[in-house]
Order: sequence, then structure tokens, then C-alpha cells
Amino acid sequence: MKCGLLGRKLGHSYSPQIHTFFGNYPYVLYEMEPEELGDFLLHADFTAINVTIPYKKDVIPYCSELTDTAKRMGAVNTIIKRNDGTLLGHNTDYFGFTFMVHKSGLNPVGKKAIVLGSGGASNTAVTVLQDMGADVIVISHKDNTPDNLQKHSDAKIIVNATPVGMYPNNGLSPVDLTHFPNLEGVLDMIYNPSRTKLLMDAADRNLIAENGLWMLVAQAKEAAEWFTGASISNSVIPQIHSTLRAQMENVTLIGMPGSGKSHIGKLLAQRLDKRFIDSDTTIEEMTGKAIPQIFAESGEDTFRAWETKALAELGKQSGLVIATGGGCITRPENYSLLHQNSTIVWLERDLNILPTDGRPLSQAGRLEAMYEVRRPLYAKFADLTVVNDKTPEEAAEQIAALLIMEDVQ
Repeated sequence: MKCGLLGRKLGHSYSPQIHTFFGNYPYVLYEMEPEELGDFLLHADFTAINVTIPYKKDVIPYCSELTDTAKRMGAVNTIIKRNDGTLLGHNTDYFGFTFMVHKSGLNPVGKKAIVLGSGGASNTAVTVLQDMGADVIVISHKDNTPDNLQKHSDAKIIVNATPVGMYPNNGLSPVDLTHFPNLEGVLDMIYNPSRTKLLMDAADRNLIAENGLWMLVAQAKEAAEWFTGASISNSVIPQIHSTLRAQMENVTLIGMPGSGKSHIGKLLAQRLDKRFIDSDTTIEEMTGKAIPQIFAESGEDTFRAWETKALAELGKQSGLVIATGGGCITRPENYSLLHQNSTIVWLERDLNILPTDGRPLSQAGRLEAMYEVRRPLYAKFADLTVVNDKTPEEAAEQIAALLIMEDVQ
């Protein structure tokens, strides 16, 4: 049995990792250029494959039969090679998106739903939502104008089926949610970053906000059933989702200078099998200067600008433990840069035992005044708070335990 994923650029695919949960079969990444597609499908040695962009429609002529779901979707993302060598095309995205809608808690029945985009992902969302009883409006890129959006301001659900906001072009949103005062929730098929700008905007309005990781795992589960011919319980989907989310997301430590972020961060990275990064080190690499030198030569404002640039790069990445500078919370824009892929942990520590040597802003009795200004900002940024009043090892273990509890919830 030989399975895999067919696409053009697959460097960031999580599919091989996901399929290890479903069965003991080889899962290979097949990167193909368009001119190689036909020869691969007709002659390559595989048992079954998944298909991703840009080939979900291109593979259809090579399939001797399509399932009813694939016909309805007009796209194939799963191909089974039968005993006679012919290819059967199916689409598991339907099941994946259906599962995503159910997990979000949204009820589409009788509600207007806007689907942004007009490609294959859009077709999936439209078909599922219509089957669930929604009144679906498709808004393509050319239709995404304020006047057209105003016509649909009564929409209750928005689905982003475009790549806008996806890594590495983080921080962009396909639509301004202020146009939709009756909105109940947003579903974004993107899963990297974990929280797109669109989803963070939705969360700021206390709306349901769900990313595409549920869809990714659920569609892979159904594909594995087609690969193996064995039924797999839906109960494994949340388990795999939780594992992947924990691996993909960053943990960012904030807190006063000297609160233990770097030491505890290194211990935590070892505990979680993640890579440790100190944002101050990143700034020094970007500028070629030590932090005290930047302050002495250019002042705090210049340092803060470099800090934001560093956090913009680090925040895009996945699987990191990031120790930040004590004042990163003084720039509001740093929150979204960190939160898009991170659980943010505030390390609190008694001011009387904070070191001040080599810390430009902690000198000359300024520590207490600085803390009073920063304390509400730390609280605003933080998802979790840990008091570092024991050993660094105990603090790291406490953070790890809280992360597990948060993920279960």
C-alpha cells in the first residue's frame, strides 16, 4: 500500500503527519508540475492519493469514475487506484467542512451566509451550507466592494474561502466585519496562521471564530477510510486536532525585565519539544548591535520599532517558544503579531528580586513606576498568567500543565 499527496508546492503540508495517526502506510509528497500530471496519474506506482491545489479539477479527466460527492463538488481531492488500474475520484472536503461547521457551533438553517471566493474551496463551502439550509451568497474578489457588501449586511455567517491572510502574507483580511452588524460567526478555511486577522477581528466582537484545522483533519480522516477500507471513529478527530494545534502554536512569554522569560523559555521549549527564540537576540541579529547600544545610540523609540519588526517575523512562525522584551506590550500592534500563532503567558515576579544590571529601563529607581504602567498591558495581552515564585523548572512545568488544560477546554 502506497499513499501520498499530489500538488505543486507541498513544503508546508501537515498531511504526512496527520496520516500517521490513521494507519501504518507510507505517505509520500508528490510535487508535480502541470506537464507531469498526466504521466504520473497514468503510470505512477500508488495505491491511493490525496490531491491539493492546483490540481483538484485537473485530475478529473484521468478518473474513469467519480463519486456522487465529487460530481457535485466539481473537484477531486482523493483518488483510489482500483485493481484494474483505473482511477476512482472522490472528494472528502465536503465531510471536512461539514465537520468544521458543526464544531464551530454555528447553525446555518435559514440564515444568510456569505462565502468569500469563487474557487474550489468556495464550491465546498457553498454546497455544504446550502445542504444545511443556509441562504448562500458568493462574493468573489471583483464583487468585494463596499456597495455590494452593504446589500448583504444582514449576513449571519461569513466563510473565507480565499488565501487572503494565509502565511506568509499574514495580517491581511478579505473583508471589514463592521459591514455586518448581525454577524454570528466567521469560519476561515486557513489554518496557518492559527488566527488570521479576520478571525481576530471576529473574536474582538465576541463572535464565533474557527479556523480550517478542523476541516483539514476531518477530511484526512475520511480519506484514510477510503485508503484502508476500514471505518474510523470521528472521535479521533478532536484528539488529532488537539495534538496538531499544540505542535503548531507558539508559546510567547511576556513580563517585566528579569522575570525569567529566557531561562524558563528554554526549559519550556525542551519540555514541549519546540524551538526557543529570544526576541532580543533576533533584534541584535537584525541590527548588528547589542540592545544597550541601540538604546544609547538611537533611543527607545528606535528600539521599539526594531522590536515590532522582529515580532512580526517571529509571530508568523510555528512551533516556537518566544521570550519577549519586557516592554513589547507598550505597542498595541504587537498583540496581533504575537497572538496570531501564540498562547501568550505573563510571567509575574516580585519586583524586589528583579535584576537591573544591563537593563537600560530598569535603572535609577524606575522599576516600580514602569510596572504600574505596564501591569494592565501585560494583563491585556496575556492568555495565561503564571507567578514565578519558585524554581524555573517548576514555572516551566506549571506553564506546560496550563497549556494542556487550555487545549482540552
